[in-house]
Amino acid sequence: MPKVTTILKVWHTPVHEREPEKEAPSLRDCFKFLDQTSRSFSSVIKELHPELLVPICLFYLVLRGLDTIEDDMTIKLEEKEPLLRDFDKILEKDGWSYDGNGPDEKDRQLLVDFNCVVQEFKKIKQPYKIIIKDIAYKMGNGMADFANNAEHNLNGVDTVEDYELYCHYVAGLVGEGLTRLFVESGMANSQLLHREDLHEAMGQFLQQTNIIRDIREDFDEKRKFYPKEVWSKHVDNFEDLFKPENKEAALNCSSEMVLIALRKAPDCLFYLAGIRDQSVFNFAAIPQSMAIATLALCFRNPNMFKRNIKITRGEACQLMTESTQNLRMVCDVFRRFARKIHKKNTPKDPNFLNISIACGKIEKFIESIFPSQDPRAIVAGSGASGKSPEQLEKEAAEWQEAKWDVIYMGLAVFCTLAVISALMLGLAWYLGARFDVAIDQLKQGNLKPPPGDSPDKQNILSQYDGHQEL
Repeated sequence: MPKVTTILKVWHTPVHEREPEKEAPSLRDCFKFLDQTSRSFSSVIKELHPELLVPICLFYLVLRGLDTIEDDMTIKLEEKEPLLRDFDKILEKDGWSYDGNGPDEKDRQLLVDFNCVVQEFKKIKQPYKIIIKDIAYKMGNGMADFANNAEHNLNGVDTVEDYELYCHYVAGLVGEGLTRLFVESGMANSQLLHREDLHEAMGQFLQQTNIIRDIREDFDEKRKFYPKEVWSKHVDNFEDLFKPENKEAALNCSSEMVLIALRKAPDCLFYLAGIRDQSVFNFAAIPQSMAIATLALCFRNPNMFKRNIKITRGEACQLMTESTQNLRMVCDVFRRFARKIHKKNTPKDPNFLNISIACGKIEKFIESIFPSQDPRAIVAGSGASGKSPEQLEKEAAEWQEAKWDVIYMGLAVFCTLAVISALMLGLAWYLGARFDVAIDQLKQGNLKPPPGDSPDKQNILSQYDGHQEL
């Protein structure tokens, strides 16, 4: 990831930049640990708006400290449980540090030098402190509950519900905390606080993607996060997923896990629409784009059962560039990888139909906020309206039908007037009207009858025998 970050700087101008020379030594140490413990968040955190830069850096380190204790299987439960449950109180203890992690725990040094985090935590605004402590309390107790669950420790996660509850404690709460920080700083729509499903989806999507990808690494370290409810449909024992003869069953199992994660994607895009600040948008969007790309990489990929797989540095760089533009670009990323998943989907998979539906829902959601033009409509001359040929054909048929309705109506009116006129003329003739006299006079150019009993009138009448009146 450091190489990716270096390449990105060539093509990407940060919205905000740190000023390390103005920072206290303890804060510089915090950013040093941020670089050491985060592969994907470090660069985007350091580009955040100055108002959120330090609070979110500390928030990340606090949660990383919790995770380092929870993940370490060498720490005995009687020592681990109180550490997790009281971690929020540790944030107020001057000089606190912990060196009880095993020597192979990669982030143990963060806890050894945790005092720098405590020092900087005391300097941030009170509302940010309250949020960070609250999330640390909820997450620590949730982790302790799982650590204290003997069945979970022995057999891993049992049901999909338990799986999502675990992801809630380790990631969904992160989404809640970040949303509260964003809204408190005025950099996100306050309505996001009332849509728990949206910020929950943000955290779940990332955590579930990590669990799907890291199955081999977790198995080697004797951890099981795939729920038994899922893998037991495909193999008898969890270990059987890694046997070559069970390749197809393992792929079907992993595709079901991808399906569970994919269903969160539309809510993640909806959430991003509520971000107001560009640096916050970048921070939230980049991990989501990486996650959908990782799901596409893992989908029906047998290599994930042999080793830990990752997207390439080139892909990561491209995704980071695309995800720091706007929501439309992020939607394009999601559409692209949803189509890759759909293309790799196979009818042999028991979840073939459900996966196709999940991919379709992603496209449908994107289409609802960013309607696309149909190239065929442009060729047909409807580029301005963006209507499809089928729509145009339907409208033409409706117009043609309306035109004939008007013609038929006109004919009906004309025929009615003709009949009435014929009846009136016939009645007039029957009552003695001399149409022959009127026609002759019109031929002579007399358009008006002569007035009263004038000699002209009597002269005209005398020319026609048998009648004394016109």
